[in-house]
Amino acid sequence: MTEEDEAVQELQGRVKWFDPAKGFGFIVAEGSPTDILLHANVLRNYGQSSVADGAGITVKVQKTQRGAQAVEVVRIEPPPGGAFPLVDESIMPLPDDLAQLPLEPARVKWFDKGKGFGFANVFARPEDVFIHIEVLRHSGFADLQAGEAVCLRIVEGKRGRMAVQVVSWEASARV
Repeated sequence: MTEEDEAVQELQGRVKWFDPAKGFGFIVAEGSPTDILLHANVLRNYGQSSVADGAGITVKVQKTQRGAQAVEVVRIEPPPGGAFPLVDESIMPLPDDLAQLPLEPARVKWFDKGKGFGFANVFARPEDVFIHIEVLRHSGFADLQAGEAVCLRIVEGKRGRMAVQVVSWEASARV
């Protein structure tokens, strides 16, 4: 391994695309002449199994003979955009109020990206919590897997409890 291979730098960029089924994706960043490979294992070490296209991402990058590769995810930010649509927008908290909601530990029951929604179970509570695909996207995720541990910020909607933010289990310790 050369000295160039060992040099690691921190870069900020956007997720160009990430495919959980393939196990990798790419990041575009200022200061990098080429796309940066983001492997699923590096993302899992951060505590997420997926990341939304267009999400802001800060990574530590190492240049190798095969190109630039992310070796550590430092931070993920939701993709730019307005507020996500909910059936009843009156229950959506303002950003400052959202941060005041407690993070509740949960496990994904199922999530179907094609249908655009899924459910999770909060530990020690019997009812399901609805998770909409746009909430997931605005939380920086592209998909969830059954059994995945997450933390949720939840509000009471007309049809029951619904997530308004999803945070990875590992990242919740950093919030």
